[in-house]
Amino acid sequence: MFAVGLCIDTAYLLPSMVTLISLADASPDRASTAIRVLTPDLSRTDAATMAAIVRFLGFRSFDVRWVRPGWRVVDGSYISTATYLRFDFAPDFVGRPHLVYLDSDVLVLGDLTSPLGALARGRIGLVRDLFNHSVGAGPALPGVADRWPAFRGRPYFNAGAMWCHTAELARLRTGVARIMRHDGQHIHYNDQDALNLWGLRDDSVQPLPPEFNTFEVDRFAELGDWVHPIVAAATVPSSPVVLHFVGAEKPWLATCPSTPAVGLYRRHLRHARRLARW
Repeated sequence: MFAVGLCIDTAYLLPSMVTLISLADASPDRASTAIRVLTPDLSRTDAATMAAIVRFLGFRSFDVRWVRPGWRVVDGSYISTATYLRFDFAPDFVGRPHLVYLDSDVLVLGDLTSPLGALARGRIGLVRDLFNHSVGAGPALPGVADRWPAFRGRPYFNAGAMWCHTAELARLRTGVARIMRHDGQHIHYNDQDALNLWGLRDDSVQPLPPEFNTFEVDRFAELGDWVHPIVAAATVPSSPVVLHFVGAEKPWLATCPSTPAVGLYRRHLRHARRLARW
């Protein structure tokens, strides 16, 4: 038994429905999967609509909690401030032994449970970031490689999909919050940087295979050549479990290049609109 956690504001309500529809399609046992939502601003009506759709999709446990973000957004107006609630999940709210956190710009295309059995106590399951892949090789964690040379070249992880034991949530939140308060000079990507620095200091990250947080890169290839060397040097899974639409070109926007993955996303989007009657 596990819970899937989403953090959304009003602007990301519809995309979160798409994520949940894809999760339902990919889940072998919807009835035992709980859905937990943190939000700063959903109306009670929106929350009730979401609850009804979750029940229709076959998930039997749903709860929502209203929380205000405590993080400062510094990288892109397209980022929902609700993302920075991802460390506010509490064990009593989750109510399951494990939490799988997902950003709301993902499609779930496979079974999320397989990392949980091998996840060691005290460690968080994350996937290495495709674009900012190493400490000291990009804008993430500025100054960390110079201050702590042993960290240079170590893997840098994306926080858009995260697996953890619920018992670790309080320690995770405390560690990330402390770094956000006291190590601001090393923070570029907000709490994602703080999570990575915490993981480096405490050896708290358990790397997961790339299919559990696969970036959709064809959109970027449509817009320029910069992504080709990155993709050539990395392993991009052909059968992702979690397909992540990072960046400003979101698949629900009319301006987004129409790649095959975007087409798949938009089919789910049409389903979400029909369910919500939007």
